[in-house]
Amino acid sequence: MNRTSRNELATSEPDCVANTEYLVPIRPLPPGYFLRRRHVVNPSTQAAVQHEPPRLPTRHPSAAWLASAVEPVLEPQRRIIDPHHHFSHHWGGYGLDDLLRDTGAGHRIENTVYVQCGWEYRTTGDERLKPLGETEAVVRLAEAARARGASTEVAAGIVGYADLLLGDAVEDVLSAQIEAGNGRFRGVRVAASRHESFQHGVLPRPPLGLYADRAFLAGMRRLAKLGLSFDAWVYHTQLEDVLALARAVPETTIVLDHIGGLLGVGPYAGQQRAAFDEWLPLLAPLAACPNVVMKIGGYGTTVFGYDFVSQPAPPSSATLADAWRATVEAVIEAFGASRCMFESNFPVDRTSASYATVWNAFKRLAAHASEAEKDDLFYRTAARTYRIGDAARALN
Repeated sequence: MNRTSRNELATSEPDCVANTEYLVPIRPLPPGYFLRRRHVVNPSTQAAVQHEPPRLPTRHPSAAWLASAVEPVLEPQRRIIDPHHHFSHHWGGYGLDDLLRDTGAGHRIENTVYVQCGWEYRTTGDERLKPLGETEAVVRLAEAARARGASTEVAAGIVGYADLLLGDAVEDVLSAQIEAGNGRFRGVRVAASRHESFQHGVLPRPPLGLYADRAFLAGMRRLAKLGLSFDAWVYHTQLEDVLALARAVPETTIVLDHIGGLLGVGPYAGQQRAAFDEWLPLLAPLAACPNVVMKIGGYGTTVFGYDFVSQPAPPSSATLADAWRATVEAVIEAFGASRCMFESNFPVDRTSASYATVWNAFKRLAAHASEAEKDDLFYRTAARTYRIGDAARALN
């Protein structure tokens, strides 16, 4: 959409369906959609998108590069919940030992939240239930970390995957996920991040109009019924879809990942100001939806356009804070600290710097916030959203 339509949307009455100009009926995807590629496109534009757009290259930093810039940990006693990390065979690999090495680097990481990335799915059985393999594998690692006496409660919350295009029928899958999570399962993420000029990431390319599909909306309502949240991952060019989704299912908590995917690649390469000017006006209408919460992080994701990994040495936390400041301040101003949470997005964000340096950057960015605001940004918002620990029970 052009700028005018965005501004009109920001001041319009709530609408229950986003982007109906390209919405086509989408039947529930075959079970295991995220195990194989599938495209759903508008027949009128099908000819234009027959070819696959190029895939963005991803560079993985070496351990030596990450270790070449070490700095003292700031505010080491500040309690932190890291609400967004992965285990994966991608991004150079990232397992329990890697996570515990990072969380033990000096910051007080009390809990983490694992977010799905298509890892360790079951290879046999009911296709709809194959994503339970990821939850089961994370639970095993979380219990192993506890048995080892780790100072961090690993995966105190798990955000897994379920095919919400199953509509009402997804409730059985969600119930199975809750059981597999052994008290840790907190929500579902279904990525809709898609741009016609490039491909990116380890998950299959999602269909157009995913968040506006009626079956998907029915699945979203089942999340709320079971007390589960929804993590949304889109690019900033798709934020109108998240806005319509939030208005259509106000009973479901929506966590918007990675500040809403502010693009710095494709047509936005070298156009940081233009992208910012498109992204910024959509923050206020999103923040006006009380069911939307924002994660601040993900800047190391290739689509943001930063290229710190190509430098001879990693940037300092001060350099990162300066690079991220305008977007962080805009998000906190729009949503307030009580609806924002800092996230590591590791191992993806290793392309920026080490885990300790990334959290130092967040602490620099929050330096002028009040103590209560800092506690929200680093701990309480995540505790409330993902129902973690005694603080969550006291605050809810």
